[in-house]
Amino acid sequence: MKTDAVRGHLDGLLLAVLEHGPLHGYAIIAAVQDRSGGALELRTGTIYPALNRLERIGLLASSWESVGERRRRCYELTDAGRRTLAAERTAWSEFTAAIGAVLNPAPQPRPAT
Repeated sequence: MKTDAVRGHLDGLLLAVLEHGPLHGYAIIAAVQDRSGGALELRTGTIYPALNRLERIGLLASSWESVGERRRRCYELTDAGRRTLAAERTAWSEFTAAIGAVLNPAPQPRPAT
């Protein structure tokens, strides 16, 4: 799938994979790829700036976790992030319904003869 297709929906994707609990960056990438059946492959250069921005605006919180000798940052939704995710889902449903109505219109009834 084209990377451009994700543009504008990245925040919703990141919030959605964090809905069930904290994850670190690579786990977020893997979750998006897994949930999309491999169709979406996000790059670290794409998600880390987005995660930092979402944290800066209060939709995510992060903490450091040690795994052996390594430290990694884990991200989780805030209450504002959960509300934003709900709004993203509503907007997505409305968007896909509108696009679907144009691309796959319902058959029009034929006038009676």
